Amino acid sequence: MSASTCTFNELFVRNMRMLWRFDPDLAFRVDAVPDDQRLPLEQARSGASTAKVSAPGGDSFYLHSRHDPESEAQRWAESIPLQEKYALVVCGLGLGYHIKALFTRLKGEAFLLCVEPSIPMIATAFCCVDLSEALASRRLLLLTDDDKSRLHSLLQPFSTLMMLGTQVARHAPSARLAAREHAAIVHGITEFVTFARMALVTLVGNSKITCRNIAMNLPTYVTTPPIDVLKDRFAGNPGVVISAGPSLGRNIDQLGELKGRAVLCAVQTTLRPLMQRGIMPDFVTSLDFHEMSQKFFEGVGDLSHTHLVAEPKATWHVLDHYPGPVSLLDNAWARLVVGEELGARAGLPAGATVAHLAFYLARYMGCDPIIFVGQDLAFTGHVFYVPGVEIHQAWRGELNRFNTIEQKEWDRIVRNRPILRRVPGADGVELFTDELLFTYLEQFEKDITSTGARVINATEGGVRIRGTQTMTLREAARRFCQTPIDAARFAHRERTRWRDRSRLPLAEQALKQRIGELDEAVQVCEDILAVLGELEGLTDQPDRFNRRLTRIDELRSRVSRESRAYQLVSAATQLAEFRRFSADRRLEADGVTDAERAKRQIARDVEFITAVRDGVREVRPMLVDALRRMEEACG
Repeated sequence: MSASTCTFNELFVRNMRMLWRFDPDLAFRVDAVPDDQRLPLEQARSGASTAKVSAPGGDSFYLHSRHDPESEAQRWAESIPLQEKYALVVCGLGLGYHIKALFTRLKGEAFLLCVEPSIPMIATAFCCVDLSEALASRRLLLLTDDDKSRLHSLLQPFSTLMMLGTQVARHAPSARLAAREHAAIVHGITEFVTFARMALVTLVGNSKITCRNIAMNLPTYVTTPPIDVLKDRFAGNPGVVISAGPSLGRNIDQLGELKGRAVLCAVQTTLRPLMQRGIMPDFVTSLDFHEMSQKFFEGVGDLSHTHLVAEPKATWHVLDHYPGPVSLLDNAWARLVVGEELGARAGLPAGATVAHLAFYLARYMGCDPIIFVGQDLAFTGHVFYVPGVEIHQAWRGELNRFNTIEQKEWDRIVRNRPILRRVPGADGVELFTDELLFTYLEQFEKDITSTGARVINATEGGVRIRGTQTMTLREAARRFCQTPIDAARFAHRERTRWRDRSRLPLAEQALKQRIGELDEAVQVCEDILAVLGELEGLTDQPDRFNRRLTRIDELRSRVSRESRAYQLVSAATQLAEFRRFSADRRLEADGVTDAERAKRQIARDVEFITAVRDGVREVRPMLVDALRRMEEACG
């Protein structure tokens, strides 16, 4: 065996050892590439390897320089702007020279995401360049296709970094070999960043009102039973997720025929149109934090046999007055307040919408298949809502022959013109949707890939949802909804105690304890800010600075003792956490002197601790109001 062959094999084994550790699925595929399917290599003048390849059109070209591939790669890497960039998406692995060169330029937690659809290319590169250190650091990721489930799973831990700054760079020769595949994968990455950004904006924007609603719902949280009794209760029975898209109007009347033959899981927006037709859903989901949601439940009829499953962040105006069975899902913030013994219960994934929540509920109950109805996720027929929803009632006073419901619907759509986009419909015709609905589609497609049950899209309109089988509702009913569901499956409604007031006194005690902990947390924040103010004037006096820094360590130990209070506050002040994360990443990426770094760290800590102190002052009144409601509930 030649020395060069030995080197190639050693490099391959070294790289593969790390790939097997962190991405065994890809490692299996790379390891399976036969030697004769790897790219034929040539020796450049510098002694490094290069390769001549042929593009789909037949043109031949070299992946790297025939003279000095490593110097060429270094020049390419130096041409890529890295300022304020924490995620570098590189189209094309080639033989890996440019990836290694670019990786050495990264600072802090910045990472590389290399798009390479050719498995033989990866196998060849692993024989040429030592990428083991980059792979071992988990700051070099390889993405080979646009499979949504894998893409989201791979990128989720890096979503915040990608939102802070993502740069796309092309290694032109290797990207030229599979331009279409590269474009599809980069498109998937871009959509992921859009999805992550929208999720963060929603989280930050709603965090305070979410925590307030949870606090106000604590009496309901501790007195109502969890959903545990529903686990796999309807295994093997079909479930219908009824959403409020405009296509629901085409087949809403058919749903009455499915009562008792399928589990009807409706979103709160559809409750009135269903009940007006005498269709009583088995379950209804709620998670909206705005008190306007109460309108969906007012005067709709008898709900004594419709089980409301809600997230604790839903407005208490709904949960206080709902007349039928109620279950609230597990919530970490509620458990922090009342403790694990009172608060622990089964939960579902956090729903982006009530439709997602209804889907998760059907999945939790074991329904198979799960049938979508009214799940347009687009503006089918250039309208936004199914006829008869609450917003149409609110518009009544504005309607005339010049200002119809259809015109109001269209106005509602075009107001979002900057975020509109075209998407393929289920019937192949393009439709308008917007960025928000598109992120909901992304979430559904990701969820469906991890669902063992069949998912049927019987919306008869709307977007094409990958992972679903499209058919009409009548066809889905004929194939899956012919056998009546055993009435014993619904017996839990009569056997369950839906309001247990005996748990309220313990919850009241827990609330009083949390309020005391918040008072202590305010004092710790004030003490830390005072010391940080002193440290600002000592950054050029290292000895005095370090001696005073010990006081910060003492205060941090107090923070550890009151960690529950800080966790309660951080959930309500997500923006402060995000800003601190951003500041930390920039500190790591910027090359600054020790004194300058100390000043910037102090400024960061002052901003953060100030935000925490102000957050405590915002959370405390929430718990005081919750305590008042708890005392009233105790009677």
